[in-house]
Amino acid sequence: MPRAIYDLSFSALEGELVADGLRPAHARTLWRAVHHDGADDLHAVRPDFLPPLRRWVGARLGGENGFCAGLPAVHSETASSDGLTRKFLLRLDDGQTVETVLMGYPGRHTACVSTQAGCAMGCVFCATGQMGFVRHLTAGEIVAQVLHCRRALRGDGTLNNGLRNLVLMGMGEPLHNYDAVMAALEIISDRRGINIGPGRITISTVGVVPGILRLAREQRPYGLAVSLHGASEEERSALVPASRRWPLAELIAACREYGLRTGRRIFFEWTLIAGRNDSPATAARLAVLLQGIDAHINLIPLNPTGSYSGIAASADAVRDFQCVLRDAGFPATIRQRRGIDVAAGCGQLRAERRARE
Repeated sequence: MPRAIYDLSFSALEGELVADGLRPAHARTLWRAVHHDGADDLHAVRPDFLPPLRRWVGARLGGENGFCAGLPAVHSETASSDGLTRKFLLRLDDGQTVETVLMGYPGRHTACVSTQAGCAMGCVFCATGQMGFVRHLTAGEIVAQVLHCRRALRGDGTLNNGLRNLVLMGMGEPLHNYDAVMAALEIISDRRGINIGPGRITISTVGVVPGILRLAREQRPYGLAVSLHGASEEERSALVPASRRWPLAELIAACREYGLRTGRRIFFEWTLIAGRNDSPATAARLAVLLQGIDAHINLIPLNPTGSYSGIAASADAVRDFQCVLRDAGFPATIRQRRGIDVAAGCGQLRAERRARE
């Protein structure tokens, strides 16, 4: 069965070509065509492909023992009424579907990609957590989502506005699929190709402690966002079942070690749910919990899902929560919600499509 060319790092691609008798320069040409130009058809005549590379493409792309280079098919696409958010449900080779969201901002775009089909973490308010875990995505399936977003922007004529940022906040838990995620980010951040700088890439985790510590030990250059949602063990474990495996105290200790080892700020994600975790008293406990950590708190009013009865905190409650944190010395941002009308919350579009099928 052909392997996906998107799974290969530059050095691996170079090794394949050199092993077949080509020069390293051909690898740079092919890499640019795949990851920078986003070529739709590598078999098409390209003036930068010299005859040895054309012969290699003809022999090795699409063959049973070679490589494939097709992007996932679009199962469905929805565009928000704000004109800035587009959500794609992409169908993988085995029929699984994953979500990718493209968000526009003045002069730039951000892609939000998935790292798993489904999720094993089971967060009660998350549509992906409610559907359970299916499988990990490969590095190439993660890369392909970014390439799909670039192709969408090219089709709009807006690629020059820049796919500047990448967040791994779609379906799945990135640190549960650590090796594939790191392989994908090496490809995505390569300057010869997609070239999204490591400082513009954020990995979001529900609090997988071994993964956080591994990021710290390996000095990975990406941003880290931790989904917290509770300032006490009881409060958090009711919302985030993974807290029973990695208790809050253990998670905060890992975050402190991460900060000490890397010198990097950690973004803490806090979904505000009316009557559950949106009181000023909870905000005060959170400020005590994070004391001494270089932290920025992103406040996110709940995006309701069909299987969770909670509702979003009121605008007044959100502002009061923010004020308590700021008074305690923490930067706290109320995140702009995007794509509510197109089910842009993680897992929602896939869940809706499955319900209809």
